[in-house]
Amino acid sequence: MHPTATTTTTTTATTTARPLARELTIGQLARRSGVATSALRFYEEQGLISSRRTPGNQRRYRRDMLRRVAFIRVSQNVGMPLTAIRAALDRLPEGRTPNREDWAVVSASWRADLDARIRQLVRLRDDLTDCIGCGCLSLESCLLANPDDVCGRDGACGPRRLMVMPGEPGGMSDGPACEDACQPAPDAPDSPDSSAASAEMARP
Repeated sequence: MHPTATTTTTTTATTTARPLARELTIGQLARRSGVATSALRFYEEQGLISSRRTPGNQRRYRRDMLRRVAFIRVSQNVGMPLTAIRAALDRLPEGRTPNREDWAVVSASWRADLDARIRQLVRLRDDLTDCIGCGCLSLESCLLANPDDVCGRDGACGPRRLMVMPGEPGGMSDGPACEDACQPAPDAPDSPDSSAASAEMARP
């Protein structure tokens, strides 16, 4: 008897990746961005992001809103106020996905502000053990850098030697630099709870 030839047919399964959705629900946007749905609604109310409504009155966000949300979240984390974030985002085009050149315009628009904040953080890191011009006069260096609290004269307030003033180059001065009048600190912008805005993962 001749052996029976066995023919084995191998079937190769072809897996096709599902295309990414061009629009996202608010739950999908929340999951991918790591921002709570309550924060997304707040951003939309403030004009920072936008959506369209379906016939069933559900929000649909273009996929490029993920980049806007990321920009908002990182900007808030470094202390940028919503007014500055809104002004920056207003430079982006409407009706199309912003490209690299569009975002370059946004970056250039507040480079000076970011540079000032970087100098402020460097001062906070390096100079907190020295006189900061707050008026406490509790350190030996205060006697030289801020004698008789000269930094508090003429209505000045706050840690004058630690603060970066508009148009001021980086680095602390060797002596008191407190000529500028004190500017009241701006009110904190209304925003959703920070833990909800930055850490809470939204439910679908």
